[in-house]
Amino acid sequence: MTSHQPPLHARIDAPSRLDPPSAGLGLAWRGLQQSDVAALHGLFQSIEEHDNPPYRTALDESGERYAVDWHGEPENVLGGFDVDDTLVAYGAVALAHADTGTLRVYLEGGVAPSHRHRGIGSAVLDWEIGRAKQLLAGSERQAAARLVVHVEDDMPDSVAMLQARGFGPTRYYTELRRDLRAPLPEPTLGRPLDLVPWAAELDEQVRLAHNEAFAEHWVSEPQTAQTWAQGRTYFVPEWSFMVLDRTTDRAQVVGYLLSSRYEQDWPSLGWSEGYIDLLGVRPGWRGRGIATALVSKAMQAYAAAGMEYASLGVDTGAPGAVFGLYSNLDFTPTRSSTMYTIEL
Repeated sequence: MTSHQPPLHARIDAPSRLDPPSAGLGLAWRGLQQSDVAALHGLFQSIEEHDNPPYRTALDESGERYAVDWHGEPENVLGGFDVDDTLVAYGAVALAHADTGTLRVYLEGGVAPSHRHRGIGSAVLDWEIGRAKQLLAGSERQAAARLVVHVEDDMPDSVAMLQARGFGPTRYYTELRRDLRAPLPEPTLGRPLDLVPWAAELDEQVRLAHNEAFAEHWVSEPQTAQTWAQGRTYFVPEWSFMVLDRTTDRAQVVGYLLSSRYEQDWPSLGWSEGYIDLLGVRPGWRGRGIATALVSKAMQAYAAAGMEYASLGVDTGAPGAVFGLYSNLDFTPTRSSTMYTIEL
C-alpha cells in the first residue's frame, strides 16, 4: 500500500467496544495473566493429546509464547473458564510491532475437546478478529495490514470458520525430513569461502545477513536485535554453522544455518531429529553451493549426535511445489499446513 493511502486508524473499521463471547456458552471469560501459564499449558496438552499433531508444547514453550509471541498483554489473550474454574478455551492476538512493511496481526486459539461443537471456537475467532482490528486501528501508519492464522492439515472445521469470515489461503508450509542413516554428502566450498561453526561474536553479522537474504521474501520482515535474540530456548550452537567470505582480512558472513533440538516433539513424531530453523545465503553469493554445504554439514552434526533425521519447514506460494536443493539432498515431505489471511 502506498503512502497516499489513509493511515490504518482511518481505514480499519474496528469495534469501539469488544465484549467477550456470550455467557450463554457457559464459560467465564477474562484476560490471561502470567500466573495462568500453567493452566494454559494444561489446555495445550489436552488439545494436542486429542488432535495428535506431530509436536508437543513444553511448559517453558508455553511461557515463552505468552511472554514473547503475545507480549504478555492480558488484554490480547482471552481465556474461557468452566464452572470448575478450569481453562477450556483461549484466544490470542499479537501485533508484530517490528514490521516495517505490511503490519501483521497473528490470531491463535483453541478449545478443549470436551467443550467443542458448542460454538465456542467461532465466538473466540470473532473476538480475535475484533481485537486484531482494534490493534490496527490504533496505528498511525500508512501501511498494508494482514490478519494471519495458521491451520494444520486435516482441520476442516477450522478452515470452514475462517473462510466464512473472509480468510483465504495465502501460503503453504511443508515439513521435510531426511534419513541420516543413508549416506551423507560431504560439504564442499571453493576458496575464499570458509564453512565454520556458529560463533556468538558473529551473531550480529548473522542477523544482518538474514535480513539481507530474506529482504524480498513475501512474508519476511527485518529482524531487530531484540526479535533476533528471542525464541532461542532450543537453539543448539554445535549444530549451527556459518559460511565466511575471506576475500579480505575482515571476513564477512555470507551464509548461515541455525539449528534447534525440539526433543519434546520426538515421541509424537516417532523419531529423533535435528531441526533446521533458519537457512539463508546473501544474494551476491548465491549459486555457489553455500546452502547445500551448510545443510550437508548440519546433517553430519545431527548424525554424529545420534539423531535419526534432519528436518525443516519450507513455505511456498502454491501447494505441491518443488523443493529444490532439499529434494536434491533426499529430503521428503511429512506433513503440511496453510496460512490463511485477510488483507486490509
